[in-house]
Amino acid sequence: MTPIRILVDSFADAGFLNAQMGNAREIVCRLDSKEFDVSMFALGTPDPRIAWRRNTRLIQLPHRRQTVPILREFLRGTHQILFYLKPSPASRWYLSLRGKWRDRRTVIGTMESQADFKNEPTISPEAIRLWEHTVLRCDYLFSNSASVQKSLEREYGVHSQIIPTGVDTKFFTPAWERAENPRLRVLFAGSLRPFKQPHILLDAAARFPDADFVIAGEGPAGPDLMKRVEREALRNVRFCGTLNAEQLRAEYRTADIFLFPSAWEGSPKVILEAAACGLPVIARNNYAPETVLHGVTGYQAASDDEIFSFLRRLLENPEHRRDLGRHGRQHSQKYDWDLIAGRWAEIFMELANAPATRQAC
Repeated sequence: MTPIRILVDSFADAGFLNAQMGNAREIVCRLDSKEFDVSMFALGTPDPRIAWRRNTRLIQLPHRRQTVPILREFLRGTHQILFYLKPSPASRWYLSLRGKWRDRRTVIGTMESQADFKNEPTISPEAIRLWEHTVLRCDYLFSNSASVQKSLEREYGVHSQIIPTGVDTKFFTPAWERAENPRLRVLFAGSLRPFKQPHILLDAAARFPDADFVIAGEGPAGPDLMKRVEREALRNVRFCGTLNAEQLRAEYRTADIFLFPSAWEGSPKVILEAAACGLPVIARNNYAPETVLHGVTGYQAASDDEIFSFLRRLLENPEHRRDLGRHGRQHSQKYDWDLIAGRWAEIFMELANAPATRQAC
């Protein structure tokens, strides 16, 4: 069988910690090289799993002025499928030209956040318009949760299929036999942006001084959070900055609870990673994360007060923490990247020879 040729609009670089780029790498490295010929872009040192994969072509890009070489690959590449299209000037140019050139190759986009962008002040109107003229115009769209799918239909009247985000359950594993922490440790991981609401960790630290709170990540809200910690003398808060996968896994495995108070999400991969490491998870219920089973693997809170109530329950009940953590580990295995990549492989085979149904105009 002739391999299906796929161009992935993402970077193969191992050092890029962007969640979407990481997801693309996890999918590509698991595609059967006998069935799929994959091309990806690269700026520096690629993920070795992709570099060593057969039938893989890495397209080296300059660090500046990338639009022309990316557009050239979109237009002249021999791929049958353009996958993981991201909002960029090259994507916008390509989608405006393909109709005139009668380009019938299939373009697949992914949706990994809520679609009510106008309600999120950190996203500029220019960024929204670029997304609307690129990702929204793909032939096929795939959301990573039912909540995201509903949001896309509600905001834009566009249907999408669902393929969830995955987790590497062989890499993210529990440390069941580790020594207990002398003080219970609550972990947050994510970008320090207002909608992630990392300030809730500081509120919790003030309420529960006998527990330690670890914040992994960087972002625009970071300086104000650090000033507040100093101002209020919150000695039970530790910032550890941006972590690579190995460092983040170590934090998961030494924590007792994962607290993720973000208010605007799709299906956060950190929730799955924490669950795979055996942590009970507290998240919000406004995006209904399927990866947190309320009362079984953790809690979905409807308010700040509920977050603190659930946190108190977990801090005071070690057996309950362990039960939720073990169920979380079991539940995370349903989202293992091997299974999710297999679903993508089926989609690629189905669409390789299918006509583009939502041709950009």
